[in-house]
Amino acid sequence: MSALSKIVIASRESRLAMWQAVHVQGRLASLNPGAEVVILGMTTKGDQILDRPLAEIGGKGLFIKELEVAMQEGKAHLAVHSMKDVPMVMPEGFVLAAISARENPRDAFVSNKYNDLDDLPAGAVVGTSSLRRESILRAKYPQLVIKSLRGNLDTRLKKLDAGEYDAIILAAAGLIRLGLENRIKTVLTAEQSLPAPGQGALGIELIDGAADMADVVAPLNDPETAHCVKAERAFSRALGGSCQVPLGGYAIIENGQLWLRGFVATADGKEMISAELRGDPADDEGLGLQLARLLRAKGADAILEKLAHCK
Repeated sequence: MSALSKIVIASRESRLAMWQAVHVQGRLASLNPGAEVVILGMTTKGDQILDRPLAEIGGKGLFIKELEVAMQEGKAHLAVHSMKDVPMVMPEGFVLAAISARENPRDAFVSNKYNDLDDLPAGAVVGTSSLRRESILRAKYPQLVIKSLRGNLDTRLKKLDAGEYDAIILAAAGLIRLGLENRIKTVLTAEQSLPAPGQGALGIELIDGAADMADVVAPLNDPETAHCVKAERAFSRALGGSCQVPLGGYAIIENGQLWLRGFVATADGKEMISAELRGDPADDEGLGLQLARLLRAKGADAILEKLAHCK
């Protein structure tokens, strides 16, 4: 069997994850007309444990471990991930071989009763799955009640529709990809809610050293998105970013310059340190490290120390 006679994509089985896998499947099929491109759907630990916040059960790696095992066992050639679910430090033996063009990276305000965060009355219940969003909400809207919200996209929307929440905050990209844009009342600006590193981008993971597959997925890489996501991830990595650290990092390329913004905060939102910088997109990871140093110079280590004691 030739290397390209069959390409197997490992994916989580949620509707959004399968949309992402089918999207990549279509791209690969058009680029490799002689190959059969199939999807291996899998349930991960992160999909199974829904009664506790991610920060309590081990963080981002819970969504990709089973997919990596499938690659190690030769059952799949590559895995497709939402980049914000990928750990900042890749497990040994695996590489991110491509980062595809980004969908809208911002957060979305979703509600059946209200049009914007500013419309919510005191005591309104807002659902989120991320410490990043929670810290922002607690800092800017201390009068709101923030409740954990787990489950796939459809589950979260059902909980909202059942009246468990007055509003929920979700990644706009997932809603757009599933044709649920009509559920978005407001797309929050980066100033209102700085996105998570990698939000809205898809990553293609391979076994390290799989040169043939690296060549196959190379055309899926979008250089502009890759520069931005690499800067965001380097920034997060330098500050120990994970589901346990309320942290935002967001880059765009504007007038030939990479503009990177970042913050770190305590979960209660009472302490938040932010900074930004601009530089050459080719120095993406260097800019991420530089921004992390700026935050440390402004006192980020004190926040990180408090978070370490909370774990």
